[in-house]
Amino acid sequence: MTQINLSELQSAITAGKTSCVQEVKYFIDLAHEKSDLNIFIELFEDSAISKAVEVDRKFMNGNSGKLAGMIIAIKDNLCYAGHKVSASSKMLKDFESQFNSTVVQKLLDADAIIIGRTGGDEFAMGSSSETSFYGPVKNPLNPLMTPGGSSGGSAAAVAAGLCHASLGSDTGGSIRQPAAFCGVYGIKPTYGRVSRHGVIAYASSFDQVGPIASSLEDLAIITEVISGKDDYDTTCSELEVPKMLDVKNKKKTLRLGYYKSMIDSPALDPEIRQKFIETVEKLKLSGNKIVELEFPFFDSLIPIYYILTTAEASSNLARYDGIHIGHRNSNFTDLESLYKKSRSDGFGEEVKRRIMLGTFVLSSGYYDAFYGKAQKARRVVRDSTIKDLDGLDGIIGPTTPSTAFPLGQEYADPTILYLEDMFTVQAPLSGIPAISIPIGTHSNGLPYGMQIMGSNFDEQSIFAIAKVIESVNK
Repeated sequence: MTQINLSELQSAITAGKTSCVQEVKYFIDLAHEKSDLNIFIELFEDSAISKAVEVDRKFMNGNSGKLAGMIIAIKDNLCYAGHKVSASSKMLKDFESQFNSTVVQKLLDADAIIIGRTGGDEFAMGSSSETSFYGPVKNPLNPLMTPGGSSGGSAAAVAAGLCHASLGSDTGGSIRQPAAFCGVYGIKPTYGRVSRHGVIAYASSFDQVGPIASSLEDLAIITEVISGKDDYDTTCSELEVPKMLDVKNKKKTLRLGYYKSMIDSPALDPEIRQKFIETVEKLKLSGNKIVELEFPFFDSLIPIYYILTTAEASSNLARYDGIHIGHRNSNFTDLESLYKKSRSDGFGEEVKRRIMLGTFVLSSGYYDAFYGKAQKARRVVRDSTIKDLDGLDGIIGPTTPSTAFPLGQEYADPTILYLEDMFTVQAPLSGIPAISIPIGTHSNGLPYGMQIMGSNFDEQSIFAIAKVIESVNK
């Protein structure tokens, strides 16, 4: 009973063909069998079985929740009371959460079963899931390849069939890029649609939690469950949460745009470009209107994103000092050496690199030249993107410039991996929702995805567009 959607699973449980306990035990056994993929940092075996027993009882009584029976893995930056959470870092190794993040609480209230915490890049900083203190996560479709990052473990868990769905977090593409690399579905909701309470922060004005699933229908249902008002997060919207995938609201024809500069980019793999062009032609033949858009700021997206996110990371990660919270080095001689040794020890190379970059752009004499300008440039990008979306149902394009790349590559310039985010950073810079859906398989045997961006708080439209793209590509 693995790769089936939620409605099929719930029907099977109701009919007595399986049970939540059976499903949990199956997934736990399979996770142990596939432990060489290094997907899970920890399996929550006892609490998962305990919750499964409770949900089975609710099925029998006829009062089970919206996600009843769904077994979900969570990224290791989401707090779950009584369970460890470390953001894949030595800095928080063995730290146990005292409370539930809002998204975890909403999953539990809907009778989902949380099976374990997945690996990924340390403090969500990376595009390959190689910066984890617990070692790299492998792509289940080809273990020599990366599953993407930073939510690589969450995407790999779904692709490997180790759970029904998972939660990740997306700061610059950390849900959508792994979803594309692993051939599954992933969404970054509108900033403020989903609460960030209980999510270990990387860059607070970008971070957004979202689901990864093996079907569009399941992705929509989980998005509905985790969305909505939260008194613990003042940036969270109070807007009513709609039915995300509603066939009744289907438009007869869609009006879509795409960026010519993105499709013409020399970094884009020729096969992915060709598949995109073919999909556009199929959409046109089905009566949909496709318009070509110009985006003059394409080359500025990565610099803007990395100036702002590293600045926010520098501030957010200041709390991990070995005194208030985090790993403490025992060989200190005074307060200064305690700070230096604890932070040097506790953080990995990529996190230290980003903290230093962020501290630099915030420092006296450089703040206006870098951070201040980047904030203004972000507003220009946001306004331009929102203007482009005016009159359109959505903007489509490739999720990533290539398929998954090999693990363990050496780079003379470590920032070269930052270019992996070139197609995905526009959405978080603008705060808009974006989804990645599997669109094809490359001649190298690896999957790739198509991204759909929509207007603020209009996740409904991008789900509807995804459904149409799926139908024309059948």
